[in-house]
Amino acid sequence: MKKLLLVFAAAWTCVGQAVAQKGNNHNFEISKNLEVFNDIYKQLDRFYVDTLNADTVIGWAIDAMLNKVDPFTIHFSETNMDDLRTMTTGKYAGIGSIIRYKKSEDRVVIGEPYEGSPSDKAGVKAGDVILSVDGTDVKGMPVEEVTKLLRGDAGTRFVLTVRRPGQEKELSFKITRENIQLPAVPYYGMVADGVGYLLLNSFTEDCSREVRRAIVSLKEQGARSLVLDLRGNPGGSLSEAVEVVNLFVPKGQKVVYTRGKLASSNMEYFTQKPPLDVDMPVVVLVDGGTASAAEIVSGALQDLDRAVVVGMRTYGKGLVQTLRETPYHGNLKVTTSRYYIPSGRCIQAYDYRHLKADGSVGTVPDSLTKVFHTAAGREVRDGGGIKPDVVMKPDSLADIVYEVAASDELFDFATRYTVAHKEIAPAGEFGISDEEYDMFVKEMVAGNFPHKYRSGSVLEILEKTARRDGCYDRAKEKIDELKALFTPDLEEDLRKNKKDIKKLLVDEIIPRYYYQKGAVVQQLSGDVDLQEALKILSDPETYARILGKRK
Repeated sequence: MKKLLLVFAAAWTCVGQAVAQKGNNHNFEISKNLEVFNDIYKQLDRFYVDTLNADTVIGWAIDAMLNKVDPFTIHFSETNMDDLRTMTTGKYAGIGSIIRYKKSEDRVVIGEPYEGSPSDKAGVKAGDVILSVDGTDVKGMPVEEVTKLLRGDAGTRFVLTVRRPGQEKELSFKITRENIQLPAVPYYGMVADGVGYLLLNSFTEDCSREVRRAIVSLKEQGARSLVLDLRGNPGGSLSEAVEVVNLFVPKGQKVVYTRGKLASSNMEYFTQKPPLDVDMPVVVLVDGGTASAAEIVSGALQDLDRAVVVGMRTYGKGLVQTLRETPYHGNLKVTTSRYYIPSGRCIQAYDYRHLKADGSVGTVPDSLTKVFHTAAGREVRDGGGIKPDVVMKPDSLADIVYEVAASDELFDFATRYTVAHKEIAPAGEFGISDEEYDMFVKEMVAGNFPHKYRSGSVLEILEKTARRDGCYDRAKEKIDELKALFTPDLEEDLRKNKKDIKKLLVDEIIPRYYYQKGAVVQQLSGDVDLQEALKILSDPETYARILGKRK
């Protein structure tokens, strides 16, 4: 026994030495590389042909390093702390308007003033071309720079000068900046008899209170079931996610837990309050833009068999970030742990620590995911986000629809339409007539809107390759025939995709009259995911069967 104990002691000594050696090597590698970086920058500063700006160059180095770690670890310097505050609270001080860059003007234009915002109260309209901000000409400035000029301390005043389409004279507005609160719940309302709908855009500070108030209001309006829309929700506060889940499940339920390198990163989150309603049937809508805290809510409600999840597979962000102070009043938002929802699964889809040979990020293949079980025993899997209980197929849209959606031409048509029409039908009922669409098509054709098939790009590669291979002459006739087949006809493609492009036009016009709430109502009027949710909620047996329960 004594010899055996000596052997164990010797073995543990070796293990301890190995661990210590590994730690020493790690610390040496850190010191060595920091010393190399420090020396390289000093030599750049001393010998480079031009004088370098330390904030810019070292800022590039920091951003490049963090980008290689993961896209969620970000450094916020003192100069961009406002961005961090807006991200976490949904608040900022400014004029309350979406702005966008317009290529033909080389200027930023007003995209959409928020209802009741300083810009809205001053009379600023979508389509107004920004000429100057307090006398500073903004021609050629990117959106980020113009945003900085428009924002400032609440209560400060400035003059905004714009050119409005259809008017020759420049317009100037005296605007007082205000604290702007971006609504976490931009819309809620009744969508069918006894069915309430709630759109939750982000998990910012106190968003759970907004959700609670909205549900209480819907119940007062007669809602007996609920559609919770988390599509496009990028997430945010983990604690707010727990609070939202708490609205639907009893006090004391574990919703999520985290595991990281340090013990301080290992946390468990339980519901702390009495729920609002544990019986109301709920359908959660998700898509590929549903991420982070939004996945915690949808995943936890799925794991607890508390809601039916409908839509497309979610983003797959199973990482948690915390804020750490950095010198000179900065903050580092750093990934410190992974989170796990009630079934025990982590839904992280991307492996940022093992990049592919080309530098791209790999995902966990379905064949390597593990099976977990919901409270009722249904199979669910880790990795790759939340797979909905009812999977919907994504819209298959032609490239021209995406081209039009991103174009200035779409935006300009909506602006001219607004100038010509003082009033339109209510949101949800408004539509573009065939005559109006014909006008849009004629304008696009007359303006030689750039439209190109991706197959045409492939043919260009084929032609270049054939020339290099020396076989172009004998293939020329066939290549020319293919070119003729794949040369786009703009007018034909615009008419072929009339339904989808009409919807784009309507979606661009509606906010000009009815703001963000109207835009949501309009989009819901043809929403197939919502229709599927209503179908499920109208059939208690189907709802119970999906959740693995007996009705």
